[in-house]
Amino acid sequence: MGNSVTVIGLGPMGRAMAGAYLDQGYRVTLWNRTAARAEDLVRRGAVLAPSPAEAVAANEVVVVSLTDHAALYAVLDGVAPAALAGRVLVNLSSDTPGRARETADWARERGAVQLTGGVLVPPSGIGAAGSSAFYSGPREVFEAHRSTLEVLTGTDYRGEDPGLAALFYQLNMVMFWTALSGHWQALALADAYGIKAADLLPYSVGALDMKRFLEFYAPRVDAGDHSGDVDRLAMGLASAEHVLHTVTDAGVDGALPAAVVDLFRRGVEAGHGQDSSSSLVEVLKRK
Repeated sequence: MGNSVTVIGLGPMGRAMAGAYLDQGYRVTLWNRTAARAEDLVRRGAVLAPSPAEAVAANEVVVVSLTDHAALYAVLDGVAPAALAGRVLVNLSSDTPGRARETADWARERGAVQLTGGVLVPPSGIGAAGSSAFYSGPREVFEAHRSTLEVLTGTDYRGEDPGLAALFYQLNMVMFWTALSGHWQALALADAYGIKAADLLPYSVGALDMKRFLEFYAPRVDAGDHSGDVDRLAMGLASAEHVLHTVTDAGVDGALPAAVVDLFRRGVEAGHGQDSSSSLVEVLKRK
């Protein structure tokens, strides 16, 4: 079918993806529950399909950008297996590794193949140099359509297991949302003292640049070495408590720093007070 693709789901990410394909001269078929979201793309040459079945039938490669896999089922469950047969579902909807495997099985039962994807940039990064996305699923399918995927971002293939791309994506989201929530907490505290986000910005960038720490701790964690020769969890707990008190003294919501204090305290109570704060990895391994 040449340089053609279907995009299902026209939130900000889906619209950015469809736009990137149009920019590269692809014939693009669209479907979205709210058809009005396709208007600008249709003016640029995309075709709006009247139904999910017709959108799927239009092209071999079907890029799905929905909230989660339940949303995918809500859209595609009504499509006849014959229409899905032979299609490559590039499933960029966020969900768990387990759900990614279930959806791959669902696609296989209908004669389709799923490539699971996890995009690591916001919509503004689609089509930009340096952007990246995880992919997993059948390698031969990935390689056959790699050029189509790379219209959107660089590609990082993680393996045949359809859950691997979702796993690596969620690993990134663990770090992203936790770190960003810490930044929002700092801005709320700063505001209590009349400090603007712009004033804090250079310090925020420095505080969140943890490359040196990550490179130091990674081999030690892999070796199970949580020696307290560089930092100690007991001191980390004292610091976390100071953060919590500073936040609450300012009348700012302290739920986030309280959760950090609770985690550090559990580590100390588990006997890791004189170990590195990296020993929290061992605490977090246990439910």
